[in-house]
Amino acid sequence: MNQKIAVLGGNSFSGQDFISLLLDRTDCDILSISRSAERSPTFNHYRLHPGAARVTYHQMDFNNDMPRILELLDATKPKWIVNFAAQSEVAPSWEHPEHWFNTNCVALAKLVNHLRKKNYPERYLHISSPEAYGSCSGDVLETTPDCPSTPYAASKSAADMLLSTYQKQYHFPLLTVRATNVYGPGQQLFKIIPRTVISAMSGHRLTLHGGGVAVKSYIHIRDVSCGELNILEKGKIGERYHLSPDHGISVREVVERVAACCGKSFSSVCTVGEERPGQDAAYVINSQKARTELGWHPVIGLGEGIPQVVRWVEKHWDEIQKSSLEYIHLP
Repeated sequence: MNQKIAVLGGNSFSGQDFISLLLDRTDCDILSISRSAERSPTFNHYRLHPGAARVTYHQMDFNNDMPRILELLDATKPKWIVNFAAQSEVAPSWEHPEHWFNTNCVALAKLVNHLRKKNYPERYLHISSPEAYGSCSGDVLETTPDCPSTPYAASKSAADMLLSTYQKQYHFPLLTVRATNVYGPGQQLFKIIPRTVISAMSGHRLTLHGGGVAVKSYIHIRDVSCGELNILEKGKIGERYHLSPDHGISVREVVERVAACCGKSFSSVCTVGEERPGQDAAYVINSQKARTELGWHPVIGLGEGIPQVVRWVEKHWDEIQKSSLEYIHLP
């Protein structure tokens, strides 16, 4: 019988790409759990994979269906568990911070307290966020103290501390990853790279908050998925690993590059608006640990990745035009 892997939040942008990679690289059976209905193949690429029959999808909500989730995990007994499930948007977390803490901390506490009593999980990979560090300056390592600037970041930091206590007290098989700003084909349409492409194609300008001066570290989703699999396979229990590109880049420069790839100017695709509350000046973290200890390094630069997104939007333009470009918050 093939090894079983559970992917929590498998319907997310990052989760679906990780499942695609598992189908490429392993012969495992995959249990995918997410709160929303399974998306179309335009946004859920693993459904087009020849091995898609190895994926079993269950629509369950961390906040409302945890007893059913735990029952399913106990019945399936996955050796590896990867948790992408979280409330993950920054700006809306100011309006309903309790929703972020309910999902990212309270529901997680129920999950880990149950799993630590079971003997089937051999490795548990938790998807964290470098936003927990706050504004990143200097050489941000895995040992850098957290200094969150938003309710979302505070909830992720709290989640990591919670899991760490279970690892120390009960030897829970925890691995943690913090990856920087992911992008790629299939990403949520309200994210800056696909939204810029859509603006260029539709003629409707987007608002660039703060003029795009914040520095981000954009990394292709497949590079991140490869790093996550490396951590699962070779990471040391109890350790945190960073995944990031070689250099940061301002949001404005990314928008300029996307616009140019679409044959447009910066001014034709966006207008400048006020900065969002709690926007950190930079997300640039050091990923030397993963590169040295795990042999990981990113291979898809923006010069290759941005055109991939442009081609994806063009290919699926009819469906994308009918889709919402706004973030829709669900508690």
